[in-house]
Amino acid sequence: MLTTTRARTLGFVGTLAGQRVVVVGGSAGIGLETARQARAAGATVVITGRDARRLDAAATEVGADAAAPFDAGDSAALSSFFRSVATPIDHVMVTAGAPHYLPPLEVDPEEARHAFADKLALTLQVAQESVGKVSAGGSLVFVGGTGGRRPRPGYALFGTVTTALPALIANLALDLAPVRVNLIAPGFVDTPLSARLLGEDLERRRAELRATLPIGRVVTAEDVASLAVHLMANTALTGATYDIDGGQQLLPT
Repeated sequence: MLTTTRARTLGFVGTLAGQRVVVVGGSAGIGLETARQARAAGATVVITGRDARRLDAAATEVGADAAAPFDAGDSAALSSFFRSVATPIDHVMVTAGAPHYLPPLEVDPEEARHAFADKLALTLQVAQESVGKVSAGGSLVFVGGTGGRRPRPGYALFGTVTTALPALIANLALDLAPVRVNLIAPGFVDTPLSARLLGEDLERRRAELRATLPIGRVVTAEDVASLAVHLMANTALTGATYDIDGGQQLLPT
C-alpha cells in the first residue's frame, strides 16, 4: 500500500524526485543515458551490467546509488539481484539483451531456441521478480525494436521476437496492474552497440539516415532515454509500445 506522500510523488508527472530507478543494462548506451537523465530528474539510481570495470566507471559518472555486476541473461543471477536490491523500487528499465541476427535456414535448432526465448524470457522474469518490489503506480520499461516488423530475408528470428514483445507487454500490464508496463521500440540508435554491429558500415549508415529520415538526423541514446524517463513519470501510460525511429518506418522499402 502506498503512503499518501509516496502516492503524490508517483503521481506527479515530469519529475522522479524521491523515486528509485533500477536500470538493468545500465553501463553503456541507452541504459547509461537513462540512468543519467533519471538522476537529473531527481531519482536515485541502481545500475547493472556484465562488465564490472565498465559498470564501476558508469556508476561514478552518473552518481549511481549502487551498481551490481552480473549477466541479466543468467536467471539465477537476476533473481539474486532482485532479492538483494533495496526496496521499494519505483521504476525498472531493462535494456539488456542484444538482438539475434541469425540465418534462419542455417542456424542450429538449439541456438534458435535461445534466440527466440532470451528476450521474452528475460522480460517475463523481470516482471515476475518485480512483484512486491515495485511500487503501485511505478513502472517497468523494456526496450525492443522496430527493425524486424517488415519481412525480409534473414530476419525471421529477430522479426519474430520484435513482433512478439508488444503482445507480452500489453498482457503483463494487466497482470501487474497497478504497476505500469511499457515497451520502447527504437529503430537505428547511434550507440556503442550499433557501432559494434555495423563496424566499418557505421558512418555510411549514419549518412544514409541523415539524408533520408524525416527528422533529418540520427536518433541518439539521449532521445530514447528521454522517452524512458517520460514513461516512468507519466502515470497514465501503460500497456503500450512507443516507436522512436525518426520516421524510419515511413520510408519506402
